[in-house]
Amino acid sequence: MNKMATRDHASNDILAMLGTVGHTIGSHHDMVLKNHKLSAAKLGVLRQLILAGEPLPLGQLAARLTCVRSNITQLVDRLEQDGFVKRLPDSDDRRCLRAAITEEGRRRYAAGVKAQVEVQRQWLENLSAQEQAELATLLAKLRKTKL
Repeated sequence: MNKMATRDHASNDILAMLGTVGHTIGSHHDMVLKNHKLSAAKLGVLRQLILAGEPLPLGQLAARLTCVRSNITQLVDRLEQDGFVKRLPDSDDRRCLRAAITEEGRRRYAAGVKAQVEVQRQWLENLSAQEQAELATLLAKLRKTKL
């Protein structure tokens, strides 16, 4: 096998491994969050509500999460059913509703973040601090790739 073919084969292996590892980490992360009645999307909504420090209009929440309003409406519906958020009227605009995090939502968010940290620790524990820094640098380079 010539050098070019060997390099192409190695590149395919690297990209396949990246895909497999990414999928496996994502699946593990989803499973851990599900134990707390959360998903990555739900956790993202709760995070934005905590960061805002006040109830947010659904449109603003959608903008912060860079998703369409209908997705936010559905997410807030599910979070409200779970008791993690509640809808409040907007005092400035009767047509607008705001999402507010509940105390149970705060507890679930804290549990979800704690679970995320544990997943990250488990996945990275076999890498030294230097290896983690190198991996972060390499992945950042790949993320910048323009296709």
